[in-house]
Amino acid sequence: MALKRTVIIGSTGSIGENAVKIASHLINIKVVGLAANKNFKRLAEQSRTLGCRDVALFDESACDNLAKIAGGARVHRGQAGIRAMVERNNPDIVLCASSGIAGLDAVLAAISCGADIALANKEVIVLAGELVTAKAKKRGVRIIPVDSEHSAIFQCMAGNGSGFVRRVILTASGGPFRNASSAKIATATAKSALLHPVWSMGVKTTIDSATLMNKALEIIEAKWLFGLAPGQIDVVVHPQSVVHSMVEFIDGSILAQMSQPDMKLPIQYALTYPERCPGMLKPFDFAKFAKLEFEIPDRSKFPSLDFAYEALNKGGTMPAVMNAANEVAVARFIRNEINIPGIWKTIEKAMSRHKTARNPDMAQIMAADRDARRFAESC
Repeated sequence: MALKRTVIIGSTGSIGENAVKIASHLINIKVVGLAANKNFKRLAEQSRTLGCRDVALFDESACDNLAKIAGGARVHRGQAGIRAMVERNNPDIVLCASSGIAGLDAVLAAISCGADIALANKEVIVLAGELVTAKAKKRGVRIIPVDSEHSAIFQCMAGNGSGFVRRVILTASGGPFRNASSAKIATATAKSALLHPVWSMGVKTTIDSATLMNKALEIIEAKWLFGLAPGQIDVVVHPQSVVHSMVEFIDGSILAQMSQPDMKLPIQYALTYPERCPGMLKPFDFAKFAKLEFEIPDRSKFPSLDFAYEALNKGGTMPAVMNAANEVAVARFIRNEINIPGIWKTIEKAMSRHKTARNPDMAQIMAADRDARRFAESC
């Protein structure tokens, strides 16, 4: 396999840390750029470990501290600096593992450079899926999903176009409140919401898993990544989280992708695609996972999925509003300002008041995002 020049955006987060481990494990991955939010100490450590000469921080106030310990690595500042770092290094692939909309500019920069995108940031596609996928197609850039669910679909669809697909079936663990009553969910704290039964993820993603909003975001993501209609995207709860998703084809055949619930596999697959390399996971233990369960999600208890289908049906700027309201509401939940039903009520109210702009440009998308955030903060 040829050497792949790689930039990792969001390197100090959960996905980013795993990507650094994989890059250290594989001799054919050369990391030429690293970007983080504000954790300058860990970023400097990563750059020394990987021999990376270009580093960047979204938080410009921490860049002076980074420069003092970067060991001669070139320090880039803020969104503009991250874009410049991508353009300077002309990478083969950019892993976007930052959370929220902060990664959008970096993704667009990577596309303009002709770099493939390993996408672990749901919000980028939810916010501007139509725009991003159109630009990628025009530039001949591949968007390779890193989410375990979409990586599974991507692998199952290998060699088959969307015309052969009856539906895709996203699997959800159900989170920590799968068997909880509505009353218990209403009194849940952020601490209890972060006790995910299977996955180790970042704070925001873990809260989204507890509310099933992560699956709502993934429904919208699946639409743009695979060119599907809303009616072709289903969700089932699978608490063991070893079947990462499934594709049902028009002839009735179903392909499922299985592995241990470890993000190293989809990250490595995205970075090395279309080839496969020896991985870091132990052989699958069927005795450990002898029982696999599937159940229909309780949408009366978890209304998040309804928001996703409504956002897709209305289209335009509505997905951006859903995403923005959720981000703000999750932050307020973590600050103990609202409860979990308050997250859902905030999203519902933000979407109900929004007048959708069809075929939006970037300015309209960002305006809808800002308006939804202001409303969600004061709701």
